[in-house]
Amino acid sequence: MSTQLPYDQRDFPDVLVSPRYLAGSNGSGEAGFAPVAHWPHHHLDEGPCQLLVTSPDQRIRIGWFGDDFELWKITASPEAVSAPRWTATFNHVTPAEIVAGLTTALANDYAEADPYEGNGRFLANPSLYWADAVRPLTEAGWRREAAERGTLEIVAPDGQAGVLIDNRLSTWDDETVTLWAGPPGWRTRAEAVFTARTPSHLIAATAAAMTDPAQVIRERHQLPREVQHLVTLTPVGPAVPQISRAPTSLDVRRTAVTQAVHRAACTPQTAADLRIMAARSRAATSTQIRSSKSAHSPGALPPAISPAQRHSR
Repeated sequence: MSTQLPYDQRDFPDVLVSPRYLAGSNGSGEAGFAPVAHWPHHHLDEGPCQLLVTSPDQRIRIGWFGDDFELWKITASPEAVSAPRWTATFNHVTPAEIVAGLTTALANDYAEADPYEGNGRFLANPSLYWADAVRPLTEAGWRREAAERGTLEIVAPDGQAGVLIDNRLSTWDDETVTLWAGPPGWRTRAEAVFTARTPSHLIAATAAAMTDPAQVIRERHQLPREVQHLVTLTPVGPAVPQISRAPTSLDVRRTAVTQAVHRAACTPQTAADLRIMAARSRAATSTQIRSSKSAHSPGALPPAISPAQRHSR
C-alpha cells in the first residue's frame, strides 16, 4: 500500500480562483460527485473508467475516467439496459465544480421522478428555442458574436469563455452544444459537450455553474502559466499574527472607563442598598473624626509605656 509523502504547504499554496471557469481541474472528481454521493458507487479495477456512479435504477450513469482526455462521461437512458438518450462529456481541464451544476440538476430530477412510471425530466425533449439552454449566460451579460452559418456563439465579457451551438440538421447522437473556457490548447481549454437530445434545462444548469461568482480553491501550481494572468488569485492561509504594541494614552483611558463600568455593574443598585451604603459611609466617617479628636485633646492620656521602656530608663 503506497503512502503519500508529506510536503510543505508553502511549496503548494492554496489560492481562491475567479472566474471559476478558468480554474481548471484539481485532479479530483469530488465536487462533481458530491450531489450524488448517496447514489451507488462502483469502483472499477479494469478499463479506463475508474469510478461509475449510477442512479438507484441505473438509468443515469456518471463515469469518471481519471487518466483520459475525456474525464467525465454522463448519460441518461429510458431503461437501465437501453441505449443512452443523450450524452454529456467533460474534458480533463473542466473544473469539477462546473460538472456539479449538471449532477445537481440530475439528482433533483431523479428525486422528483415517479419510480413506477419510468419517466423523469432528465429524459425530456430539448426546447425548440436555443435561448432556453443558455439563458444563464445571456442574463449574466454574455454576448452573441459572429459565427459560421448554421451556428451561433455566445462569449463572456472577458472573451475567455463561451458556448457554441450547432443548429444545422443533425442526428440524435451528434454533438450540438459545446461550452468552452480558456485559451486554445489541450492544457488550457475546458470543454463540455452535449449531444442533440440533451434536455435544455440540464445544459442551462451547467451554464449557470460557469457564471457562478463563487471562487473555487486550487493549489497554485495546478494553474497553467498561460492562464494565471487571466484570473484573480486570492491566497488562502493562516491568519497573519498581530504584532503587540505598547498601549497608548487612549487605550489607558478606554481601559479605565471599562473597569469603571464593570465596577458600577457589580455595585448594588436598589434604593435600600444605596441607603445602607450611605449609612455605613457616614458611620465610618464619624468614627474617624472622634478618634482624631480624642487623640489630640489636652486631657487625653499618653500612650501606655511598656515594661521594657520603663526598665531602659
